Amino acid sequence: MVNAVLRGLAAAALAILPVIAPAPAHAAETLPLSDAVAGLPVALESRDGYDRNKFRHWNTGDDPTTAATPAPRSSCHEAVFPPAMGAGCRLTGGSWWSYYDATVVTSAGSLDIDHMVPLAEAWDSGASAWTPQRREAYANDQGAEASLVAVTARSTRSKADEDPAQWLPPAAEVHCRYVGEWVGTKLRWGLAVDDVELAALEGAAAGCPEETVTYEPAP
Repeated sequence: MVNAVLRGLAAAALAILPVIAPAPAHAAETLPLSDAVAGLPVALESRDGYDRNKFRHWNTGDDPTTAATPAPRSSCHEAVFPPAMGAGCRLTGGSWWSYYDATVVTSAGSLDIDHMVPLAEAWDSGASAWTPQRREAYANDQGAEASLVAVTARSTRSKADEDPAQWLPPAAEVHCRYVGEWVGTKLRWGLAVDDVELAALEGAAAGCPEETVTYEPAP
């Protein structure tokens, strides 16, 4: 969950075209949710050594013309009506659909950019062994719409760093979508699940027989 300052920066990103992601190393794969869950590696989780600053996030590179904000693709995707940008990157107008809580948001300042799999959860699940460069790539992933999600600040505060065994979106009708996107993000980045998380995902998949997961392994 971004803090108040980063939330202001992230809001400006909603009107900026995203940086074009590099071509994926592997082709996309689509699986039934139950099969996707079965493909997740299982391992014990550990938060030892975690520090949010080990994931350099909201970074668009060294180009000063793009370095103001992360400009995630998901923000553009979720814009019902795009805002206009005025002087000082001030946004006016526009609205967004926060799917976690089925809410239309008309103020960009009320949005957070949520990591589908939170940084702390990613660390627990395997990112602790990554290079700093790979953690940075994960934290700013614009190669998949589900990786970064524009939703209400209150929903990201509610979610915090919890996995689906502990938290699901308030809007019950999107639970299948949310679990599918969670699983797809973990598969994309080769992140593991622990036994409790796996049981929760298997239970959710049993209740979502029509849900599929499409993902591309991260470069």
